[in-house]
Amino acid sequence: MTKKRNRTRPALSLQERLNKFTEDARAAAKNLPAGAERHALLQKVRDGEAAVDMERLLSSPNQQTPK
Repeated sequence: MTKKRNRTRPALSLQERLNKFTEDARAAAKNLPAGAERHALLQKVRDGEAAVDMERLLSSPNQQTPK
């Protein structure tokens, strides 16, 4: 017998999950001293913010086609 896939939907939208991730990472980085670990968390925050911007752009209803 094959195993069924878990087909539940996430409770939050992608944009909400990305925003929560960036807020949590920013808060964690604020509690760390300057160093490599803090730098890595801040880089993840920047990546998350870029992902939010891209998702917002791609999901906009008046998206233009590339020229």
